[in-house]
Amino acid sequence: MKKGLIIIDVQNDYFKGGAMELVGMENAAENCRRLLDNFRAEGLPIFHVQHFSIQDGATFFIPHTNGCEIHERVTPKENEVLIRKNFPSAFRDTGLHDALQKSRVTELVVCGAMSHMCIDTTVRAAFDLGYSCRVISDACATRNLEFEGKMIQASDVHASFMASLQAPFATVMTAEEFLKANG
Repeated sequence: MKKGLIIIDVQNDYFKGGAMELVGMENAAENCRRLLDNFRAEGLPIFHVQHFSIQDGATFFIPHTNGCEIHERVTPKENEVLIRKNFPSAFRDTGLHDALQKSRVTELVVCGAMSHMCIDTTVRAAFDLGYSCRVISDACATRNLEFEGKMIQASDVHASFMASLQAPFATVMTAEEFLKANG
């Protein structure tokens, strides 16, 4: 199987001072960078995914703003694929599936944000398309959520989504575990 790295929505609005700051984004981005360095060194395909909010009333990832830009830690190089999306799934109305097929990628290594939204929907869509997925848990971040008046901490949101993805949708592992197994 040929591996490809998918870095989802590591954009400025998710960092400190951004319009939608996430819990643990600095650590997640650093682990994304480590994965990116590994894939670049191995000459393996890399796919950057950038969200552009086009819905009325959107408050973050507004096109043509600094917050929408990909964070400097994972800036794409010219030879790396950049996929722009407008929905949580990186596959919906994008060229990601075609780009993966063109590169003959069958195994996806997924990282980025948000664990409960774009990571979840992208991995489930990839599974439905027949891809084998690895989600790098400490290279993903999310935020606190509220449901029925109860605040759910980001760590609990993240753990719940990683647990629900780990079977059958993906193998969930840390960056260190992945790098040791693939280094």
